[in-house]
Amino acid sequence: MSGRLAGRVALITGGAGGIPGACGQLFCAEGASVALVDVDEERVQQTASAIADSVPGAKIIGVAGDVSREEDAVRAVATAVSEFGALDTLVNAAAVRVHFALADADRASWEHIIGTNLLGTMNFCKAAIPELRKAERASIVNVATVFAEIGRAGMGQYDVSKAGVVSITRTLACEEMQHNIRVNAVSPGSTWTPFTSSRAKARGLTDDELRAEGMMAGGLMNRWADPIEIAYPILWLSSDEASFVTGTVIMADGGFSVR
Repeated sequence: MSGRLAGRVALITGGAGGIPGACGQLFCAEGASVALVDVDEERVQQTASAIADSVPGAKIIGVAGDVSREEDAVRAVATAVSEFGALDTLVNAAAVRVHFALADADRASWEHIIGTNLLGTMNFCKAAIPELRKAERASIVNVATVFAEIGRAGMGQYDVSKAGVVSITRTLACEEMQHNIRVNAVSPGSTWTPFTSSRAKARGLTDDELRAEGMMAGGLMNRWADPIEIAYPILWLSSDEASFVTGTVIMADGGFSVR
């Protein structure tokens, strides 16, 4: 690796696996010190340990925290700064999903998904910004979804919450450039994660059957992404290579948005 994040400190939410776990692996390989945050303390510690074992010299910690709780965001940021001395990059990747048609969605499911996906993003932005303003090359990268801009049936609450994340990204980019904080987003398409596999089993499908189903409805590449393929654009946006990029949304969707 080229050390594109050498000397930087990154905090990544949702870090127990999937895309944020891949970000943790890649960021450590590129020289960053990383704090992974997840509501599942056991899994986030396991992920941090696995990354430490696989990346020589990795500096990484796992922190238990519920992104929907503002006090947990404040504590997680304080822990990262106490452990590593600063904060340069925030990656908001924690998310929950519910599967209802909008006409069937109840208030509790709305509060759950908005509390995590939308307010959770802002909780960590608000907690991190005072530290990011101290950094010379600070950045925030929010993980949205291609479906924030393209309609589909059955996951409208998730997509609405991620459309809000896109709006947060653009507004914060306008507000924080005076403090030299770049704010961008990555909108993934279909990405194969442990959650995806668990959903297949819940529907009585094998992994191969769900992969085939996803490819039939996929983008120009006609396949699922691996989490590392989403982690790379997040890495790029966090690095000096993207020093003139702010307020943008990268569609890491295999061409889904132009099919």
